[in-house]
Amino acid sequence: MVFLSASGLGVFYVSNIETVPVSGRKRFNVFSPKYEAQMAKALYESTMQQFRGRILPVNHPYSRTVRRVMGRLIRVSGMEDLHWEVYVIKDDSQKNAFVIPGGKVFVFSGILPIADNDDGLAAVLSHEISHTIAHHAAERMSQMLLVVAALWAASLVLGGSGDSGLGRVLMDLVYLRPQSRMQEAEADYIGLMMLAQACYNPQEAPRLWQRMSAAETISPPQFLSTHPAHELRIENLEKW
Repeated sequence: MVFLSASGLGVFYVSNIETVPVSGRKRFNVFSPKYEAQMAKALYESTMQQFRGRILPVNHPYSRTVRRVMGRLIRVSGMEDLHWEVYVIKDDSQKNAFVIPGGKVFVFSGILPIADNDDGLAAVLSHEISHTIAHHAAERMSQMLLVVAALWAASLVLGGSGDSGLGRVLMDLVYLRPQSRMQEAEADYIGLMMLAQACYNPQEAPRLWQRMSAAETISPPQFLSTHPAHELRIENLEKW
């Protein structure tokens, strides 16, 4: 029974292998872009609710700058038809940005001094756009299916005596976090290509991470992080 189940899972896995745009990486994904965007609606609504009162108006200088750079990048993204929206959140303590599937980009004001200029800001935004181009959210949902299947298979082999809590921790450390770091590196690569195509200076991308490294005083060990170390990102960006 276990052999038949494993065989079925293997066929299911192989039949859902696809190629990531731009990078050409092969990956497992069972969710369509449409389903990915539908699943993200609730996250978008909760995010807007969470930061209500802190999202800067569209005529604020920060918002106008971010929208201007964003517009230039979208024109070369290959996803011009997506309903893109960009929001600047007033929080100078947060040196971060993130994207929600469906083209919803959020930028914290704290990252703007790190970006320093239009080229640096383009490096931040192109990275976030790249997560949407690569449909990384759908891939992460697909990876969770694999984790559930692996834990189920392990419970069959162990006769249901395995520690599922320990199993989840191990899967997180040895599979999910490394996969997250790989996606972040891939978004760096795709974003770098987009920078050059939009006629921004790609050499500003490693400089951005040099400034980010100088601004941060504490970083978690690499194996615990969902993102590559700053030094590795700088090295890759200079190499590509």
